[in-house]
Amino acid sequence: MNIELKDLRFSYGPVVALAGVDLSLGEGACGLLGPNGAGKSTLLRILLGFLRPDRGEGRVLGFDIRHEQARIRRLVGYMPEDDCLIPGMDAVTFTAYFGELSGMPRQEAMKRAHDVLFYVGLGEARYRSLETYSAGMKQRLKMAQALVHDPKLLFLDEPTSNLDPQGRTEVLELIKDISSKKDIQVLVSSHILTDIEYTCSRVVILNQGKVAAQGDIDALKEIRFSLYEITTKGDNAKFLKALAGRGCKVEETEDGILKVYLPADMDRRGIFEAAVRESVQIRTFIRSRTSLEDLFARTVGVD
Repeated sequence: MNIELKDLRFSYGPVVALAGVDLSLGEGACGLLGPNGAGKSTLLRILLGFLRPDRGEGRVLGFDIRHEQARIRRLVGYMPEDDCLIPGMDAVTFTAYFGELSGMPRQEAMKRAHDVLFYVGLGEARYRSLETYSAGMKQRLKMAQALVHDPKLLFLDEPTSNLDPQGRTEVLELIKDISSKKDIQVLVSSHILTDIEYTCSRVVILNQGKVAAQGDIDALKEIRFSLYEITTKGDNAKFLKALAGRGCKVEETEDGILKVYLPADMDRRGIFEAAVRESVQIRTFIRSRTSLEDLFARTVGVD
């Protein structure tokens, strides 16, 4: 496993940021989700060695997060959410500089800088001053500096922040290419659930400093709850009340379709039993595919 954490805890004074995090992540692309204050940024800083945990233990690429932070940072690429640009530099000088900071010889760092700038689509603009870059170009540049030293693991913090639709699509395609063709594990922290669902096969959901869910996205959506779309004939008011009493969440669409979310301990037969008792006829009954948004809302308790 590339990331292994056990009972990781961290507090900012009286404020608990992480309250016992256990993780085990291997290859591929994984999304890191959670509401504000869930502990995502704190977790990334601990993995990078910027913060020391209060309790617990962990390893990144086999190295201890408490005692081998420098070795971890040589093998990990980090794309921060905020701009980290140095005024007065052009893109190739900037990217090469970060390669040198990672321990690369100057000549090798410069050669790699040219390569990764072409890879992220900034080859023609690599000699331009960073102050002239658009928001999308700055995001690509942050991606380039994270890749320049050929990392084994890549942390991306809000990689599509402030991008227009085209720029967002281009960055997402880059992430997919990196994780599938470059033999680099990617951990994407984002509040945009559709971005995670598009680029990642696995997800970790943090809530109140703990892991609320982790694993394969499709499997989690199946395990957590089932979603059925039904149409009925009769008085729905008592029927919906009966379903709610069984722990179901029900949404009614504008065209009269009922979206019924079953809790994990309820079989679909419970829907028919409630319909019979309330004299409601079920006309259509379709098992629907749930989205990551559905999973996230149910996991962290957001309606």
